[in-house]
Amino acid sequence: MISRRTFTTAVGLGLGTLPALAPPAAARTAATPAALSVQAAPDTAPGTRTGFTDLRQVRAGVLDIGYAETGPAHGPAVICLHGWPYDIHSFADVAPLLADAGHRVIVPYLRGHGSTAFLSPTTPRNAQQSAVALDVIALMDALGIHRATLAGFDWGSRTATVVAALRPERVRALVPVSGYLVTNVPSQRDPLPPKAERTWWYQYYFATDRGRTAMETRQNRHDLARLVWEEASPTWDFDDATFERTAAAFENPDYAAIVVHNYRWRLGLADGERRYDRYEQLLAARPPVTVPTITLDPALDPFLPATDGAAYRKFFTGPYEHRVLAGTGHNAPQEAPAAFARAVLDAERLAAGQ
Repeated sequence: MISRRTFTTAVGLGLGTLPALAPPAAARTAATPAALSVQAAPDTAPGTRTGFTDLRQVRAGVLDIGYAETGPAHGPAVICLHGWPYDIHSFADVAPLLADAGHRVIVPYLRGHGSTAFLSPTTPRNAQQSAVALDVIALMDALGIHRATLAGFDWGSRTATVVAALRPERVRALVPVSGYLVTNVPSQRDPLPPKAERTWWYQYYFATDRGRTAMETRQNRHDLARLVWEEASPTWDFDDATFERTAAAFENPDYAAIVVHNYRWRLGLADGERRYDRYEQLLAARPPVTVPTITLDPALDPFLPATDGAAYRKFFTGPYEHRVLAGTGHNAPQEAPAAFARAVLDAERLAAGQ
């Protein structure tokens, strides 16, 4: 889930010119729909749709990535990124709204989740922020997508923001929940107030061998994730079937290793790979996000309280708006799909107005 950084300070990381990655296999620039406004996304009750009908696989970078796709093949691309302990079903209601507005919507399983698999058994099961972000670039290259709007929450918010900060030429617009979540590992050494620390209990649990064993044990993993759902979304009345659809993604054989490494790396308790050092060094300088952005704060998120966005406003230097999602907990797209989709469409409107 999101970084255990302070409630009032967004920490982030590095400026400069990123070394070029491989160019897209078949770069394509699609036109932005002429009219993108709040009215373009009708109200949709959470849980209206239960899943995706078009699930695909593509080799991209070090992964064979599983993803859902919907919408016109030549529409402007939107990539929706989930968090932990969630999966692509967080966007089951959002994706059709965006597809109906003319977008090609891609919803990938992050590494270690669902049908996404490592191509080699010797690749480190590494979940540091730059590695996950480069997965998104590799996916775009594999699918021939030159530029896309990125939207996400939790791990997905961080990942989308890292991509926008490091490779702005690949991002048309950005919608991150909870603002600028790029992780500053050294700052993680600073303790939070006790009540705040209690909220992040699972991170410290994963720092222990006992926590790792729990993640490797199917029933413990299942029950722990369900508890986090309940704590993170205090008013979301989800049913057993909704949770079980997502819990199936936790059966990935690399799931425990990826989740544990992500949280240990953030706390400075696990090393990353040297191959990503240059990206982390760039991130350490707190690079601004220059692409059009709409940030979202869920009003009932226990991890970071809803704000006016002032604490992280300085990190977004392009066209910008901030919104608070009333009555919404941590899993913003699944709890408030219409509002989330509106934010994506309006971020594209900001981009079209540049």
